[in-house]
Amino acid sequence: MKIYLNRANESWIVDRFADEWIDYHPKETTVNIKESEIIWLIAPWVWKKTPKRYLKNKFVLCTIHHIDFEKFDKNEEKNFYSRDKFVNVYHSISKNTTKQLRTLTKKEIVTIPFWANQNIFYEDKHKNVIREKYGINNDAFLLGSFQRDTEGRDLISPKLSKGPDQFIEIVKYYKTLNNNLLVLLTGKRRNYVLEELKKINIPSLYLEMVSSKELNELYNILNLYIVASRVEGGPQAILECALTKTPIISTDVGIASEILDKKSIFNMTNFQKAQPQIEIAYHNVKKFEIPKGFEQFNAFFEGIS
Repeated sequence: MKIYLNRANESWIVDRFADEWIDYHPKETTVNIKESEIIWLIAPWVWKKTPKRYLKNKFVLCTIHHIDFEKFDKNEEKNFYSRDKFVNVYHSISKNTTKQLRTLTKKEIVTIPFWANQNIFYEDKHKNVIREKYGINNDAFLLGSFQRDTEGRDLISPKLSKGPDQFIEIVKYYKTLNNNLLVLLTGKRRNYVLEELKKINIPSLYLEMVSSKELNELYNILNLYIVASRVEGGPQAILECALTKTPIISTDVGIASEILDKKSIFNMTNFQKAQPQIEIAYHNVKKFEIPKGFEQFNAFFEGIS
């Protein structure tokens, strides 16, 4: 049974997932939609680019990463239900997303987290060498955040689903504990956090776009990674931190509770008590490594045939 992967083509993480799936499943995947029996909308918002005649006549699996109900206006609702008519089964990437999705549809939902690529993200014990490469002192307390925090419409407003305002509050707390605090940021649209850090005189190092190799290096030199989001699908940073043995604390979003120990999960009333549990996270992420992380997907597709 051939699968046609409807991807984003936006240099977003789902495009990496698509490439990895195709690399490991070349016989099961086709770039010709006419040859396929299954259309996998791994980037659900591009369904409008798929001819309706194919959506009507083929099995459609639609991945839902997360739903931000704060932005789920009438247009979003219309778009969801217009697509829903063509969907046979939904794929949710976390238990939290499944709970969200269940409020919108009665269709079948299969919950399978995405795999984690241990060939890209792994522990590197040469911490001092890496810090020297990026001009970072060994005594700096390096606090990291590698996901966008600003809305694209104006490049000023905070993307509240990602919790950048909450991130800043936590940074302020860690500044009281570490005089040598340095915030390390990567990724596009970090405008809000950068401006807020300037206001409170907390130094930062911003590396906008980095390669996968460099991203792995940056994870490895962090003293702490913080996920302060209100809504998430993954985020994949949780799995990547687990693979690299990067200390991480997170709000209870997305896949957090499936990877992290309870001690590592916080809310804004108790974040001061959150503690990274590196070995527990590393143990839990092992079942998502390639190729084991494909097993539930393989079983699902085999069940269709």
